Amino acid sequence: MIDTTPGVDCTVRHDLVNRDNHPLKQNYHPVSPTNQTLRSRCKLHFEKIYGEEKVGECMRRLESLLHKYGLGHSEKTNSRPGNWDHSDLVLITYADMVQSDIHEEVTHLGKQHQFLNEYLSELISSVHILPFFPSSSDDGFSVVDYRSVDPQTGSWKDIELMGQDYRLMADLVMNHVSKHSYWFRQFLQKRPPYNRYFIEVDPDTDLSEVTRPRSTPVVTSFHTTDGESLVWTTFSNDQMDVNFSNPDVLFEYLDIFMFYVLEGIRVIRLDAVAFIWKEIGTSCIHLPRTHEIIKLIRTLVDSAMPDVTLITETNVPHRENISYFGEGDEAHMVYQFSLPPLLLHAILTQNGAYLTEWASSLSELPDGCTYLNFTSSHDGIGVRPLEGLVPESEFMQLVNGMEERGGFVSYREKPDQTRSPYELNITYYDAFKSLSDESGLQEQRYFCSQLIMLSLLGVPGIYFHNLTGTPNNLQGVRLTGRFRTINRKKWMYDELVRELEDSDTRTSQIFHRYCEILKVRNRLIALHPMGRQTVYDAGENLFCVERSNPDNTESLLVVANITGEQIVTECEGSGLPLEPAVTYKDELSGEVCVKEGSLSVGPYQVLWIRNGGEGIGSL
Repeated sequence: MIDTTPGVDCTVRHDLVNRDNHPLKQNYHPVSPTNQTLRSRCKLHFEKIYGEEKVGECMRRLESLLHKYGLGHSEKTNSRPGNWDHSDLVLITYADMVQSDIHEEVTHLGKQHQFLNEYLSELISSVHILPFFPSSSDDGFSVVDYRSVDPQTGSWKDIELMGQDYRLMADLVMNHVSKHSYWFRQFLQKRPPYNRYFIEVDPDTDLSEVTRPRSTPVVTSFHTTDGESLVWTTFSNDQMDVNFSNPDVLFEYLDIFMFYVLEGIRVIRLDAVAFIWKEIGTSCIHLPRTHEIIKLIRTLVDSAMPDVTLITETNVPHRENISYFGEGDEAHMVYQFSLPPLLLHAILTQNGAYLTEWASSLSELPDGCTYLNFTSSHDGIGVRPLEGLVPESEFMQLVNGMEERGGFVSYREKPDQTRSPYELNITYYDAFKSLSDESGLQEQRYFCSQLIMLSLLGVPGIYFHNLTGTPNNLQGVRLTGRFRTINRKKWMYDELVRELEDSDTRTSQIFHRYCEILKVRNRLIALHPMGRQTVYDAGENLFCVERSNPDNTESLLVVANITGEQIVTECEGSGLPLEPAVTYKDELSGEVCVKEGSLSVGPYQVLWIRNGGEGIGSL
């Protein structure tokens, strides 16, 4: 039965929803309306979001949605279980990152699936496919139709096939929608219910307190059948903020969320979620009702979709970012946004003091929660999460250094009308480019950064171009006029394979070394994302952390030299958990790294020292 409640878009993709023989749908059983735990929790969420008077209507609509999608406790699924372990790695990629030849009868998604199976199937467990929906701008993040796959990249069948081999992650872009979407086109015609889907603002409204992630205007003028209207546009004049104060909008997104689960998506990233609730006179970011909507979604996941992982994307300072764990009742994972700029700063300045201080300050996480660690993504390197972690003078030196290395800087507008750096646009590989002629320095620094990221508590997220050491795509920037294109090169399959098969190319050398590192990492159970982490202060030249699995049956000491000089230090008095009389071996190189009480670490080298094993001492 199709839900005909006003506001739920029944015109798109319901052929998929109503396929009773859908292989994923068969694995779920409906949630009983008498499930009192689910009902009571959802009632509280709806009351806090919309007030007591709307709870009854919201509960009726929710039960209709759950019935429509047949969602309930799962007996078995075609995906991996929701639990994550030490062998899990997420590849971050676009649907068309690896492209098929125009003459081939295979889609870009199909070609990328082929590449993954040929080169990465034993190393990568999960794949984050960045927005693969029809879109009008922002490389997918200005969605025209949430329930369709962009035909230029493939189809839902391609998604289903990839989901049989990998745990799939997709974006729910829930703050805004394209101005070319059906919803907004109906809004311009003032046709119900879409006439209340967007946020119209009086020209005299004071919006000076609104947090601006960009330097573009917070509102954009559009001509409607009722005349000119100022509409809220947080990110660009093609990305129309939706009005979550209208329950119709919330139920649209709950419907889309459940549709993605039906289609085999098992990790859902809530994009730009910090901005979804607006209240005039406030900053319009991190508002209580924003958190309550995430709590509602988490309640539904826990009760009706237990193998789904919820991730929030909030590129903000660290304390604001981790607020999206709630009390263990919001996101399962949050992005470790402070890590990319902090690592970059530490290695380029050869001073790990701020990195160590930050890592030491990380609080214990709620049960079942962890970080998604990364150093690079489709966006640039956000520097707001660096605020307050390094001195302002060093912050600006880092920003200026990226421009010297061929990158760009994007700015945001602050409430006082001044501008400040928001994002560094550069590939992470070229961010470590040497400004002198020192041979090999860039690669040494780069792998130091990657190994530290792979060592920290959480699930590693590896952007495709990090595997290939892709340099700045300046030609792409010239073609698009957008700074972010610098890190969004698209590979033709044949071109990429030629590069990888030629051992003399930088692409091949970076890729194969990275793969060898991942092979070692995947066997180290101490790197479990729900395990333990202890940070040691061994001086500004070293970054040291000890990891152990949840059962504490294995531990791993990580020692990273973030300088260009060999470091030799005595174990005794170092503060590190190393016995002076024991010989230790590095898991990565296979070589002895601690002998006769002396620890030796090469320039930009990272050691993985595991307990147990013949000739290896306990940590």
